[in-house]
Amino acid sequence: MPGIGGGEIEIPNVALVIGTRPQIIKSVPIIDAARTSNAMKLSIIHTGQHYDYEMSQVFFSQFSLPDPVANLEVGSGSHIEQIAQIMLRLEQHLLGNRPNCVLVPGDTNSALAASLTANRLGIPVAHVEAGARSYEPTLPEETNRLIIDHLATMLFTPTATCVRNLKLEGIPRKRIFATGDTMFDLFAHYRAEVMQNRIVEEQDLSGETFALVTVHRWNSVENKEVLSGIVNAILRLNESIFVFPLHPHTRGKLEKFDLLRKLQTAGHVRIIEPVGYFETIKLAASARVVVTDSGGLQKEAFWVGTPCVTLREKTEWVETVRRGANILAGTSERNIVASVRMALARPKKLPRSPNPFGDGQASNGIVSAITQMVQKSADHS
Repeated sequence: MPGIGGGEIEIPNVALVIGTRPQIIKSVPIIDAARTSNAMKLSIIHTGQHYDYEMSQVFFSQFSLPDPVANLEVGSGSHIEQIAQIMLRLEQHLLGNRPNCVLVPGDTNSALAASLTANRLGIPVAHVEAGARSYEPTLPEETNRLIIDHLATMLFTPTATCVRNLKLEGIPRKRIFATGDTMFDLFAHYRAEVMQNRIVEEQDLSGETFALVTVHRWNSVENKEVLSGIVNAILRLNESIFVFPLHPHTRGKLEKFDLLRKLQTAGHVRIIEPVGYFETIKLAASARVVVTDSGGLQKEAFWVGTPCVTLREKTEWVETVRRGANILAGTSERNIVASVRMALARPKKLPRSPNPFGDGQASNGIVSAITQMVQKSADHS
């Protein structure tokens, strides 16, 4: 197996590349598992893919994460610009530090750029959340997933469906590791602490019937017609309070398309600043319905038993749909309104066993597998 360096390796040096809030969430249990086991030296590289880098600091603080060894500060820009800048800046860092493996979580431009860079430098790539497929060719994340998975040396899958997807694409079974979902690791570990969070009381939502809504994906916010349909649906659904933690990029698009004021003046819409992990899960658990375009929040709503309406035509997390916990509404105003009202009629219900997202030990399996891979590579070099 090719790699930078060579010879006997006592403790693998692994570069974890992240650039967005969801990537941090996926990585927290892996960072903890690496620290606990002392099996590898894990260095965090933050690409700064989102211009709100400081906003991600809430997660570093909440989980006492080590500071990144580098922030590439690529900022916002077109997909091509982001990927190119990450590759150029990351190349210099990887050449200077020579990790034994590059670990990438999820399906962001940061994950794609890191995978391409490592591959060109001959560094093994390990992909967390491998095999997720929604089969939406226009979704940028779908293209990213496909390329990353076919470049990666190790593919860590969150569900059995993801394993099947990779096999159907001809990826050798020896590269696939059915570990489970690191996001469920995090949820299972912090479940009790989450439920003690005071965000509901702080927002005066105790005893209220409310919906939690999040919108951030490129396909949702870049098109005025699509974003208008989502906003108009929320305005029509005035039988419930809508709590809307507003991402800075989404806020900018709402302002650009003259939609923000409509939400601000609606009596049933409560716009709040972006919140941390504990606050998000507590809001989802306390809500009557979750309305989102987020892949992660679909799963989190499922784990806390809250019906979810997803603002997409398809989802990579088909298990949530098959179990009746998730409704795919798309982005048309009429479908969103109908789907939310349908979800409100469904009872809140915790998922039955077995959990399709694993047993909460995915991160330990990932750390162990990477350590063995690097050592085996050293033995054969």
